[in-house]
Amino acid sequence: MGLLAALGFLTVLPVPAAASATPERVGRSQLYFPVVGLLLGLALTGLHWLLTSYLPPLLAAALLLAVWELLTGGLHTDGLMDTCDGLFGGRTPQERLVIMQDARVGAFGVLGAVLVLLVKYGALASLPVSAAGALAVALTAGRWAMVAAIGWFPYARPAGAGAAFKDASRPWMAWLGLALALAVGWGFGRTLGLVAVAGAVPVVWALGRFAARRLGGLTGDLYGAGAHLVEAGILAVAASGPWR
Repeated sequence: MGLLAALGFLTVLPVPAAASATPERVGRSQLYFPVVGLLLGLALTGLHWLLTSYLPPLLAAALLLAVWELLTGGLHTDGLMDTCDGLFGGRTPQERLVIMQDARVGAFGVLGAVLVLLVKYGALASLPVSAAGALAVALTAGRWAMVAAIGWFPYARPAGAGAAFKDASRPWMAWLGLALALAVGWGFGRTLGLVAVAGAVPVVWALGRFAARRLGGLTGDLYGAGAHLVEAGILAVAASGPWR
């Protein structure tokens, strides 16, 4: 049930069990976030192989990124935009939190989303078929980053979508997820895969510390933004280095 709840929360896939899950059960499902990331990454790895076999690299990368965003319902991209607007706008933590709740997207949000998606697009366009497994590593580590951010930092609001995850968080969840991400990194990228995943740890910590100072804690939007940044970083490493 936990895996299904996580799958229903993190994707647009129709999971009947997820629709009836209580907030407490959804909160506990964070344990399975890295597993969902691995499943999505494996699916995208196969799609990468298929698209690059028949299409030019730039077009294949664009279609792959589009499918990626559709599968996740743009959930993390929305969080990234709200995060950029909030962190770099407003004068007080309260003002920044209000900005993040605004349905409208500001200049910082658009700029942040465009830059991160451009990095992902460029990395995917440069990613050789032999390094396609980096997608599995990136998505596993990205979903681990969400679990780590939930567990390592306080929640900024008295209530909200992320409150159920914070209440259900346990310290060992982040370390178990990291172990899985490191194993996937080694399996698909050997030493560079391990280094890429390990490098995600200070990224999550630095982002969390910065956001906590600006907001008084983290929100669900920050969890999604962290996943985006980790994914983009790992894909950039895979496209630039001797993967495997």
